[in-house]
Amino acid sequence: MTAIHLIVFLPLLAAIVAGFGNRMLGNFAAKLITTGALFIGMALSWPIFLAFLAGGQEAYVVPVFDWIRSGDMQVAWSLRVDALTAVMLVVVTTVSAFVHLYSWGYMAEDDSQPRFFAYLSLFTFAMLMLVTADNLVQMFFGWEGVGLASYLLIGFWYHKPSANAAAIKAFVVNRVGDFGFSLGIFGTFLVFGTISIPAILEASPAMAGSSIGFLGMRVDTMTLLCILLFIGAMGKSAQLGLHTWLPDAMEGPTPVSALIHAATMVTAGVFMVCRLSPMFETSEAALVVVAFIGAATALFAATVGTCQNDIKRVIAYSTCSQLGYMFFAAGVGAYGAAMFHLFTHAFFKALLFLGAGSVIHAMHHEQDMRFYGGLRKHIPLTFWAMMAGTLAITGVGLIGVFGFAGFYSKDAIIEAAFASDSPMGGIAFFVAVFAALLTSFYSWRLMFLTFWGSPRWAGSTHIQHAAHSHDHPAEEDAGQDPSMHDAGPKEVAHGTAGYHPHESPLSILVPLVVLAGGAILAGFLFHGAFLEAEEGAHFWAGSIAFDTHLMHAMHEVPLWVKLSATAAMLLGLATAFLAYIRYKDWPARFTQTFRGLYAFLLNKWYFDELFHILFVLPSFAIGRLFWKRGDEGTIDRFGPDGVAAVVASGSTLARRLQSGYLYTYALVMLLGLAAAATWAMAR
Repeated sequence: MTAIHLIVFLPLLAAIVAGFGNRMLGNFAAKLITTGALFIGMALSWPIFLAFLAGGQEAYVVPVFDWIRSGDMQVAWSLRVDALTAVMLVVVTTVSAFVHLYSWGYMAEDDSQPRFFAYLSLFTFAMLMLVTADNLVQMFFGWEGVGLASYLLIGFWYHKPSANAAAIKAFVVNRVGDFGFSLGIFGTFLVFGTISIPAILEASPAMAGSSIGFLGMRVDTMTLLCILLFIGAMGKSAQLGLHTWLPDAMEGPTPVSALIHAATMVTAGVFMVCRLSPMFETSEAALVVVAFIGAATALFAATVGTCQNDIKRVIAYSTCSQLGYMFFAAGVGAYGAAMFHLFTHAFFKALLFLGAGSVIHAMHHEQDMRFYGGLRKHIPLTFWAMMAGTLAITGVGLIGVFGFAGFYSKDAIIEAAFASDSPMGGIAFFVAVFAALLTSFYSWRLMFLTFWGSPRWAGSTHIQHAAHSHDHPAEEDAGQDPSMHDAGPKEVAHGTAGYHPHESPLSILVPLVVLAGGAILAGFLFHGAFLEAEEGAHFWAGSIAFDTHLMHAMHEVPLWVKLSATAAMLLGLATAFLAYIRYKDWPARFTQTFRGLYAFLLNKWYFDELFHILFVLPSFAIGRLFWKRGDEGTIDRFGPDGVAAVVASGSTLARRLQSGYLYTYALVMLLGLAAAATWAMAR
């Protein structure tokens, strides 16, 4: 058995053991088995990644077994390992391993720990299956696997109606995207006669310019296939229109949020587009669609993130925005930059989510930032970890000296958008810079509301109530945001209620320290390998469509372009500082002046309300029609209810005939005999 076999299948084996062993196995054994399997996988993944990074390592395929043979479709279950796979192996196993370890402390009081850790490992296996897929059917298997596991994890606390609703929402919205993805796979097999990814990518250039019939029209073949496949990516990676499930996924435990948002489900769409990049390169129209949706998502999510009060929702919308960056990078042809941002984002976004979980743990599971304040002195290690994550996501750094992770990856995307020849390049550049400003604002807003200012938690009955509800987000006030003027409940001097925030246990803090290291160093250490290349000799050779000319053009953009992201970051930081530290009345005055805009952003552009009117209410109306008129009015009336009524009426009549009197029976017999005789004579 090879290293890649162990990496992929150890999480599955651990999930089976922990899941079926459950309480009989016990909490400690279940946690040890699942966490140990992931740390082994992580230890085996890094040498594979470093081998590709060093150069000279060829891509290879490890067969597992023949899976499906149906006519012309031959599907072998094989594990493909190349540079793209190596990056995803490191991302998935590293983040998942530390999420497992983090969950030891975070879920310590939960009664269903074996089930939770089994779900985490199942999730990880499905993602590993996806990223090692050598054909589209195997990729679809992993694709649906992460969908199933996310449903189980988001609804883990099934006793909460809100968690059940969020799980169902995620499942249904992803089914919409997956329908497009499955149509894309069917169409690809129809056109190419194979579902082998290498064979499809090799044959794709020859199909450029061809047309195919679809819905009674002739359309460009590759454009149609790529857009259908991208619809699947929109669902998994929560792009605009199919994004509504992602913020609600916060109903799951915080480690689930970190795993979904940093390393697994939401990055599946970006991975798929990069894996199939030679297909997308044959259709400029498809790339324009990808870039447009990505830029729109980056802008939408960044604007919404500026007004959220729930600490996890702010980070969730941040994820949505960063995924938009990755997609428009792919849309302008900078697939290497997209994957580099995926790589760095995994570290600092996992760090931010787990850091938020540590804050929530310290605050008796309170998630509303309006009830925080002044926490940096009480939970200093959590504070510095989240500071590292914030410096990384906002892109702090000095050109040619040193920068945090996002400084290299996000700035590379902005420069690539400017340097590209894509029709969307200029628009994407300006959207990206503005989104960077908003990212800096809401990230520092989170830090200032949480760690600076006067404590707004001491003596709060809200905190006392939250102590009895596990990880339950506070309700948002759509009318006014108390955090806008740094006042939730009345500010009380620290200690008056006898409540003191406390630092988290080591099992929570160790992952924060390790991931903080990734947020600080990942960009600095790896930007050269991911972004710089000579013609034909680079890290991505043979795994994605890597445009070396675009990479060279990125480094030659004007200085003002290179400084634009840093300027946006500083402006966002300054605005947040003035609004939440220096002049705390500014936010309240802004919301009072622009009530409509504030309500629009706080209510997430009213997408949920719009979808409720367009899809939910008509679906309920159709359901009621079939229920009342179809099921009850037709099927039941003339089916089981109708038959039952006939039987009941017949029984009533027969009961009346059974009088029990001899003369009645004699009369009936006589009448019957007379009728028979009459019938015989009539013949």
